[in-house]
Amino acid sequence: MNTPRLSIITVTYNAASTLERTLQSVEKQGFRLFVEHLIIDGASKDATLAIAEAYKERNADMDITIVSERDKGLYDAMNKGLHMAKGEFICFLNAGDKLHADDTIEQIFGVRPADDKAGVIYGQTDIVNANGEFLHKRRLTPPTLLTWKSFEWGMLVCHQSFYARRSFCVDYDTQYRFSADVDWCIKILKRCEDEGFTTEYHSEVFTDYLDEGMTTRNHRASLIERFKVMSSHYGFLSTVWHHFLFIFRK
Repeated sequence: MNTPRLSIITVTYNAASTLERTLQSVEKQGFRLFVEHLIIDGASKDATLAIAEAYKERNADMDITIVSERDKGLYDAMNKGLHMAKGEFICFLNAGDKLHADDTIEQIFGVRPADDKAGVIYGQTDIVNANGEFLHKRRLTPPTLLTWKSFEWGMLVCHQSFYARRSFCVDYDTQYRFSADVDWCIKILKRCEDEGFTTEYHSEVFTDYLDEGMTTRNHRASLIERFKVMSSHYGFLSTVWHHFLFIFRK
């Protein structure tokens, strides 16, 4: 048996009001010593960096790296984190989001077979407000069997509850400003299938996801981009048909 090492990547910019609860959710993990935490900051002008440095100082036994410099946007910063990561698996936990429970990492990585063939591990997501209070379950729920074709029906798994094997990770396509995460997940799931790896469903909640993220604030632009992403993977006619079904479903 072995315990895979996890790289948690947290992207920040002027996130002083929400970052602390994200960091606390990591440092409370029983399996935190198997975690590498990368904080990629976009040269914040508020107290974000001071909060991150204080977190690193009080957790000297953890593998924490902080980078603060200007970037070209969210997905450029996420690519920086990917290039720095050393873990066997990758997850993104941005400022305001948090690991749902103190044993979330243990639930996922506590005991795994030496010949582990999971390429993606995924779970449920709760939506919380700016105070970290539960609002509702995520509207779309993950299927028990996830493939790259599953995303024809929308973003069925929240990006923050999608743990990908690092060897399958590709750069985010920065031509997309709001929906590169959808494209990224589909590409990784394709690689899983090509390499003969599986996806692993957990019924537990992995993440408390902060409502009103960048995609939510730019909903129309995000939908247009998402249509382009889906068309590139599934074809134009199939995407039109599935969007018609989305409208009917709503």
